[in-house]
Amino acid sequence: MLIALIARDKSGALQTRLDNRAAHLAYIEETGVVAQAGPLLDGDAMIGSLVILDVQDLAAAEAWAANDPYALAGLFDSVELIPWKKVIG
Repeated sequence: MLIALIARDKSGALQTRLDNRAAHLAYIEETGVVAQAGPLLDGDAMIGSLVILDVQDLAAAEAWAANDPYALAGLFDSVELIPWKKVIG
């Protein structure tokens, strides 16, 4: 099941993002469920994340999101998990 995780950073939290980026990328690598991912941008500034998870069910996506080092560091103002269907690409 594909789930789109859309997370918006808290205002002024760029340093939190930068401080936890290596752990976040290591988590993506070790869990092996991320199909695509990247930051949301406002110009050149990173303001959130879009992560496409390939997981068994919504509960697995919720668990992945809760254990993401970015979430554990309190980076996000909001997180949405939305079932997604790949049509192109």
